[in-house]
Amino acid sequence: MSRLRITETSLRDGHQSLIATRMKTEEILPILSEMDNVGYYSMEVWGGATFDTCLRYLNEDPWERLRKIRDVVKNTKLQMLSRGQNILGYKNYPDDIVERFLKNAIYEGIDIVRVFDALNDIRNLEKSIKVINGEGAHCQCAISYTISPVHTKEYYINLVKDLENAGADSICIKDMSGILLPYEAYDLVKSIKEVTKLPLELHTHCTSGVAEMTMLKAIEAGIDIVDTAISPLSSGTSQPATESLALTLKDHARDPKLNIKSLNSIAEYFKSIMKKYEDNETFNIKVLMTEPKTLLYQIPGGMLSNLLSQMKSLNASDKFEEVLAEVPKVRKDLGYPPLVTPMSQMIGAQAVFNVISGERYKIIPTEIKNYVRGMYGKPASPISDEIKKLIIGDEEVITVRPADLLRDGYELYREEIGHLAQSEQDVLSYALFPQVAKEFLEKRHERAAIH
Repeated sequence: MSRLRITETSLRDGHQSLIATRMKTEEILPILSEMDNVGYYSMEVWGGATFDTCLRYLNEDPWERLRKIRDVVKNTKLQMLSRGQNILGYKNYPDDIVERFLKNAIYEGIDIVRVFDALNDIRNLEKSIKVINGEGAHCQCAISYTISPVHTKEYYINLVKDLENAGADSICIKDMSGILLPYEAYDLVKSIKEVTKLPLELHTHCTSGVAEMTMLKAIEAGIDIVDTAISPLSSGTSQPATESLALTLKDHARDPKLNIKSLNSIAEYFKSIMKKYEDNETFNIKVLMTEPKTLLYQIPGGMLSNLLSQMKSLNASDKFEEVLAEVPKVRKDLGYPPLVTPMSQMIGAQAVFNVISGERYKIIPTEIKNYVRGMYGKPASPISDEIKKLIIGDEEVITVRPADLLRDGYELYREEIGHLAQSEQDVLSYALFPQVAKEFLEKRHERAAIH
């Protein structure tokens, strides 16, 4: 078996998982050249929640962050996470926005785009795959991993074949909840390797306490690449620690041959950065606690804490266990969607309403109605006529690709934001996060006027 390759997640998912994506560009830049010498396969530095957080909380331009990172990193591939037709937002965007966004990201230095769809509906990935392929970047298609009567090993094997046919350059098993168990991982990796020659990557979270064991079994089964985070930004709801894995495999056939001296320097650097956040309201000690209940309820760590704070704000903490038990029932009713953004938020909200109102589906959020109407794509398992009737009455369910119903939007957004946008990238920021980007662009405009 060949050398294992490592994707370092600390600059995206690591700090997203532990400190609500609050790391600033100025905290990232000083350590980049050291990180560039480690021998990583890639570094995940962009996408996910980084874009929104830069604009919303850090008063930073996310495009500028990407440019600055690319200026320093010369040897290592840069990677981003995109939610297919949702890009980095929470709804479907028109094809022209998806195309312009990805072209800009790749132009500014992204080498690998990991794309996924919350429902594993390939139609929601087609446009992204086409653009990434066309721009000569690497398109990694991720499987949103979940467990249900329909999400069998055969389901995932067929999905991998379909993704390969659609134009994927590699496949990622994206276990966002940390619920992939070690022996299942071994079996799944072995089975996928039998049907494809594409490189296979594993992304998991330590939330439930099994990630390191799962990773080791996946490595034994022949996984090509794994996601880890430098130790100060690892574990809890983040990924397993990079150094610990590198030392575990040292002098082994699959030794990733990372520069351990550099890893230690990077860890020391991030320890001092994390110290700043320890007393900060963005850091909650709960993110570092192991939660095996994740394995029982299939609920990601972030979703667990969100539900808890929702119940507190409604003065209904005593009903928390009831809500946890309601989540799998809602999920079953709605065709077993994987609990990943935006589905996790939607299913959680419906479970809370079901319990609080004392009657199931008495209160139904608009997003759930749209989901049942087919606006998010096709669930893995059909929704029963009874549930459909309860949620959308006699309305028709769409069967086309949801984005086919959307008209091109770029020119409209450009007109709306007007003189505040100085570039196509500004317009794209506005298209994804209208209110947040508008505020950011207004502040920038004011600063420029003063100077």
